[in-house]
Amino acid sequence: MQQHAVSYTRIKKIHNTTITDEEDVLAAEEPLEIRLVHGMEHERQQQNITVTMRTPGQDQDLATGFLFTEGIIQSAADIANLQPHGSIITVTLQPHVQPVLQPMQRNFFSNSGCGVCGKSDIDSIFTNVQNDNNGTALTFPAARLLELPDSIRTQQKLFEDTGGIHAAALFNARGELLLIKEDIGRHNAVDKLIGAALLAGDIQLSRCLMLLSGRAGFELIQKAAMAAIPIIAAVGAPSSMAVKMAEEWNITLIGFLRQQRCNIYTRAERIVL
Repeated sequence: MQQHAVSYTRIKKIHNTTITDEEDVLAAEEPLEIRLVHGMEHERQQQNITVTMRTPGQDQDLATGFLFTEGIIQSAADIANLQPHGSIITVTLQPHVQPVLQPMQRNFFSNSGCGVCGKSDIDSIFTNVQNDNNGTALTFPAARLLELPDSIRTQQKLFEDTGGIHAAALFNARGELLLIKEDIGRHNAVDKLIGAALLAGDIQLSRCLMLLSGRAGFELIQKAAMAAIPIIAAVGAPSSMAVKMAEEWNITLIGFLRQQRCNIYTRAERIVL
């Protein structure tokens, strides 16, 4: 299977009363199976963790972010090796690392539109969030906040080509863009972002703002909470559960960030004029 982020197809385009034959660019969507190798050297075990539908590319970031935001690993240092091979990536943990697999309880499939699909009971949806933002004194200037959607537009290469891609971006306290990731699945974009930050090793997530190009559902808030990201800004709307959990996890949640305006739903004290 070729690992590319876009594909091409022939279409019939109607404009007013004219029909033309044209080539269209599509966002690629292909399965990725994440396998985990763990245990002491003399008793290694391999386990299939999940299959997710994603945009090919940056699979090492995706696997790292997924395992971290699911609470299976505690840091990138837990990983000894990442071995991508086509539609499969094998993550080998350090021998001393005991992964937390019980909360997963997945039925082994997650589609590109759902970050909690495949979990078998309600309790397993609520990953045990270990990180705490109560001591986070990060503030972010309102004037820069309103500029953020425009500042990533030129970086959204796949969206520009296809119109069918979500983006997640990290900014530091000065409003400087640190990372941006794109994927057909919004939860995958967040996992790629967090995974890339963990693998980089020099990004303090507790001092960052995360920008989402679409809506803010519960699963994205949970992933940010696992990474101790204190401020989340979404171009789209948040859900009721997203607002509830952002309040509980002491996250500043911003929605409808566009056209020089926004709504702050929780912890507004972090946004300063």
